[in-house]
Amino acid sequence: MPKMKTKKSAAKRFVVRPGGTVKRGQAFKRHILTKKTTKNKRHLRGTEAVHETNLKSIHAMMPFA
Repeated sequence: MPKMKTKKSAAKRFVVRPGGTVKRGQAFKRHILTKKTTKNKRHLRGTEAVHETNLKSIHAMMPFA
């Protein structure tokens, strides 16, 4: 049986916290910022937790995290 490998693209995007939740970066803040309001851009700062419906696929991509 071959080795299980971590998807490196997922390892660069997600961090598993000690409690089991997964931290992710916020989307929609990289470009085309001129049409977005200042309030909208301000709320896009920081990180978010991955929704529980997506946790199973994240753990499948990162089996050792």
